[in-house]
Amino acid sequence: MAKYITILLFLFLLLSLSLKPVREAEAAAKRSIHITDDLDDVVDDEEDEAWKEWGKKSTPSADSDLRPSDLSKMSEAEIQAEMMKRHSGPSMGFVKLRLGVHRTPDMVAEIAMKWTKVLRTGAIGARFMGVDRSTIMFTMERGQDTAELKEFVLDQPEAYEIKIGDQAFRRPGDPPLEEVLAKLHNEKNKVEAEH
Repeated sequence: MAKYITILLFLFLLLSLSLKPVREAEAAAKRSIHITDDLDDVVDDEEDEAWKEWGKKSTPSADSDLRPSDLSKMSEAEIQAEMMKRHSGPSMGFVKLRLGVHRTPDMVAEIAMKWTKVLRTGAIGARFMGVDRSTIMFTMERGQDTAELKEFVLDQPEAYEIKIGDQAFRRPGDPPLEEVLAKLHNEKNKVEAEH
């Protein structure tokens, strides 16, 4: 019988300890905090300059405005470069890989995936997809990143040329892609003629 009383006391003690937080929570819920509506003496100086400027229309800076007189002094390539800086919508284009290198479609897909991941770490949202064994297509959400994309692609050893719209960009000194294709075709014809 003493065992049962000890067990009952032990259970009662456990029950009372487990109910203590519940009772404290009930007591806290019954207490209420009253916040007055009189806030005349409260000073709110936590707003920073960015918060104060939020929602206001931005005024274009003087050096970012192109005037028609400035355009007449610029070459076509310079005008297109300025337009690329101001492009803000989605953008797409193609990258021609170095010719004369045998690649499988899986190799092209690996290159595209690697480039996508590297650019993502640099906060450039470009996606690359293999089109064929020598071409990769890209799409971008923010067109203003095209200059960084162009620089990145031309730094890659696999890339020969990047085409955005009707503009093709290559490393300085590289001949146009058509010349390289013609040269490879002529070399192939010479080898076939010798056999």
